[in-house]
Amino acid sequence: MNIPLNRPLVLASNSPRRRQLLTDAGFKFTVEVRPTDELFPDEMLPIEVPAFLARHKAEQFSKGIKEQLILCADTIVVINDSILNKPADDREAFEMLQSLSGTTHEVITGICLLTNEYVITKTDIAKVMFRQLTNKEIDFYVQSQKPFDKAGAYGIQEWIGMVGIERIEGSYYTIMGLPTHLVYQLLSPYFSR
Repeated sequence: MNIPLNRPLVLASNSPRRRQLLTDAGFKFTVEVRPTDELFPDEMLPIEVPAFLARHKAEQFSKGIKEQLILCADTIVVINDSILNKPADDREAFEMLQSLSGTTHEVITGICLLTNEYVITKTDIAKVMFRQLTNKEIDFYVQSQKPFDKAGAYGIQEWIGMVGIERIEGSYYTIMGLPTHLVYQLLSPYFSR
């Protein structure tokens, strides 16, 4: 199934999960990524960070944009008001997963749609509850999956999510990094009739 758009869609993300979700949702698109720092003000509330970063990524395309629809996203994991970004190494991934073990945390994904007429951002939040994980389970996951490209050091669709997550509240796709229901709403004005 393809949802025809009346403008070319560009996904500004290297994430294979976002590419797969956008494809599975029925959209044709190209991928183009421009170098962007992922810095945000220290005083910014965690709930504001993903949309801020998604917009910052989109703004890298603002010069010379014609008919393209530029779609950007950013995902963070938040526990006790602290942001868990992507881990730098095995040790940091292990520590992040230890901190998530036996607790509930939030996954917040912000998306941004940039056109030659406007820019709009949306944010979606999901809650994830992990059972108590053993150190052996965490180590097995970190060593076998190397989750260094994932906020919070895990992918819900991977082994640790399958065996460790007891409950979620909110969109599974938000946790994967792209709230497809919001993307659909943002792109709906551009559906070919």
